[in-house]
This record gives sequence, C-alpha cells and structure tokens, in this order.
Amino acid sequence: MRKKDCERLINKIIKEERGKGKINLIFVKDKKIKDLNKQFRKKNKPTDVLAFLMGEDGILGDIAISVETARKNARAYRVPYEQEIKRLVVHGTLHLLGYDHGKKMRHAEEIYQKL
Repeated sequence: MRKKDCERLINKIIKEERGKGKINLIFVKDKKIKDLNKQFRKKNKPTDVLAFLMGEDGILGDIAISVETARKNARAYRVPYEQEIKRLVVHGTLHLLGYDHGKKMRHAEEIYQKL
C-alpha cells in the first residue's frame, strides 16, 4: 500500500467518523519505533504501530508504523504485507479518533479494512 493510498484511507476514516483535522503518517524501522515505544510507553521493544494524539492546530496526531514489524506480522498472520499495513493504518487512525482496544474497535477495523 503506497503512502498516498494510506493517506486517502485515513481521510476517509476521519470523514466517516466525523473527526476533524489531519493525521501525519510516518514509516520507520524497528530501531526508531523501539526508541519511541521506550520513550512514550516505557516498553523497551519494537511494536507495529504507535499513535500520538496532538489535537492542536488542525492536527489530530501522528501515526508511526514499523515496516519491519509489519513484514514480520504479515508473515506470522499469513497475509499480504499491504493488507497488514492497511490494518495498522486503520488501527492507528481509530486510536486517534478516540477508540480503545476492544469489541467496538475490532468492529470498526473490520469495516474500514474493506475500504
């Protein structure tokens, strides 16, 4: 999934959820996401996606996705890499729109992954 496609998906989700603002999306390697995870979540390990709520100057927040962990996940879940990236984009966007892990988020993820 190209970054432009990811950004279009983010904008569709924001519109559907009646959210306001922009989301910055960055793709990083495991080392960078591990550093961010340690700094902000006190977890000294890489993760697949992090969402940082900003809520200022028209910016909802930032989403960081580890391309290396996404590739590992895709292999583990036996799905195409692009599908895993899409799942992570949806997941991060929903967090920035106020969703917490749980049944409501899983339901929304299923819907938005079909876009």
